[in-house]
Amino acid sequence: MSVGNQFGATLLEPVDKNETAAILRSSNESGQAVIPTGGGTKLDWGNPPRKADVLLCMRRQNRVIEHAWADLTVTVEAGCTVAELQSTLAQHGQRLAIDPLWPERATIGGVLSTNDSGALRLGYGSLRDLIIGITLVLADGTIAKSGGKVVKNVAGYDLPKLATGGLGTLGVITRAVFRLHPLPRNTKTLTVATADAASMQRVILAILGAQLAPAAVQARNGNVDILLEGTLDGIAAQESAIKEFGDVREGSADVWKAREELWGESTIVKFTTLPSRVAAASAFFSSFVIQATGIGYARFDGDLEKLRSAMEQDGGSVTILGPTKLDAWGSPGDALPLMRAVKAQFDPKGTLNPGRFVGGI
Repeated sequence: MSVGNQFGATLLEPVDKNETAAILRSSNESGQAVIPTGGGTKLDWGNPPRKADVLLCMRRQNRVIEHAWADLTVTVEAGCTVAELQSTLAQHGQRLAIDPLWPERATIGGVLSTNDSGALRLGYGSLRDLIIGITLVLADGTIAKSGGKVVKNVAGYDLPKLATGGLGTLGVITRAVFRLHPLPRNTKTLTVATADAASMQRVILAILGAQLAPAAVQARNGNVDILLEGTLDGIAAQESAIKEFGDVREGSADVWKAREELWGESTIVKFTTLPSRVAAASAFFSSFVIQATGIGYARFDGDLEKLRSAMEQDGGSVTILGPTKLDAWGSPGDALPLMRAVKAQFDPKGTLNPGRFVGGI
């Protein structure tokens, strides 16, 4: 399967980690820049790479290697789509507890590289909490493996967490090991209608502060959505408590795809804010989805530099998703020297995604 190639680079599709290593070794030695990709759903995130000679597509490496269902773990190749993985896991009543964008096309390597966990992050943690092992091919062709297939594995250098969110700048992910969760017996989505941003924030904080265990909570243009999972009695008890917070109705499961509906002609930004500042953040946008963890996505057609400045002054951040003449990332703070040092250790020649990440890494 081929992906779109806006870089005009040579498209290569290795079938295993050894072919991947050979391509990277050759590219690194000849000074060619390599752009890793999977389904291509987030290929335009981050800054445009300074150079792009090889587009390294991982979709041919798409097997579920081992589903150790009794141990609640799975080993999967990076090119497997999220939907394909979830379908396999569901045969044993299990799942990887993430809900990323475009799961039918997004690959495991891609969602790891962009750290796209989705709204389920509230109930189950982020990808960094769920990944327990990884196989990476470094820029010089070295095959590195870290972690294991047991949930309690903690020994060694934490390469899985380092690679997650690294946008493919440290190495090419070829395989990952995750801890799993059982599929919920029952689910129910509730939606609380809110009159304004202040009441929207009050509902979110009330839910987070109550004796509840929602799997996900999000705010979107005057509504707060709550995902409940578990037994029927448990869901009913939580629903009864939530009805005290406002005008509650049963919602559609489609509301959890609201992030995807933002994409269109407008510029899309990803932003972070404190849960206590959701109302202030939402005031900048006409159409948005903000997860209860403080991670939001929105359409924005105004002055991006002013938006970023205002959000950063309020303790948040703004990342521009998609083509932009501005820096996609914003201020890296005092972490940039450390990030550059890590990049220099893993990829001293700047072979992988040069310039695409924070601070031009």
